[in-house]
Amino acid sequence: MAIRKFKPVTPGTRHKAISAFTEITTSTPEKSLLEPIRRSGGRNGTGKMTMRYIGGGHKRMYRVIDFLREKDNYTATVKTIEYDPNRSARIALVVYSDGEKRYIIAPNGIKVGQVIASGPGVAPEIGNTLPLSEIPLGTLVHNIELRPGQGAAMARSAGTYAQLTAREGKHAILKLPSSEIRMVLITCRATVGTVSNPDHNLESSGKAGRNRWLGRRPRTRGVAMNPVDHPMGGGEGRASGGHPRSRKGLLAKGYKTRNPKKTTKKFIIERRKK
Repeated sequence: MAIRKFKPVTPGTRHKAISAFTEITTSTPEKSLLEPIRRSGGRNGTGKMTMRYIGGGHKRMYRVIDFLREKDNYTATVKTIEYDPNRSARIALVVYSDGEKRYIIAPNGIKVGQVIASGPGVAPEIGNTLPLSEIPLGTLVHNIELRPGQGAAMARSAGTYAQLTAREGKHAILKLPSSEIRMVLITCRATVGTVSNPDHNLESSGKAGRNRWLGRRPRTRGVAMNPVDHPMGGGEGRASGGHPRSRKGLLAKGYKTRNPKKTTKKFIIERRKK
């Protein structure tokens, strides 16, 4: 999963660095697992813009991903490794022994033809999904459930993983990608291994147009606005803008926004580091 750099023959290729896509085996997705995506352009149901700087971009189809991995007692064979325009990780098309096809988040190092499985009693090998109670301590995992049967909620983006550090009673202790340490029920499932495309953070678009293809419009800095538009706007000359804060006035850069009365606070042993 290498990064491809370009000769600076144009301004757009001078700083361009994108994935080489060497691991991709096909460019044609499985038609039965595609669904249309309706674009909002940042507007709500009444047409009011509630999220700024969203709009345009290339047309996409959604790939239905199996985050549950609840199909136990069946093995699945990896048929293809594919690009997904809706996420940073690669996806894998797997065919179960009964003929059913599903997409999963591709773990790093998975190969076409590899056989994977899910459920209790499965070997803790790369690509297999099993309860946290059966995964050896120290194992790197991804696609972690927060509640049993909910489906994967944590460590799903490119190159991410969590480490299973300990088990205490009915809880497993995980160190998450954000450096947060938290407890998760041992009946929750996780997939062994790390997420594919670990070099994603080394990519550089090289030009503004590539962001437009992703549906991201130009963003105006708060300090460039007037006082009526943003708390950091206004001032004589190029004013710094004062304390960093959002358009609504909420402090940024270190201000804790998590509700201290949140019931899941008891599961967090150590907060993420700044």
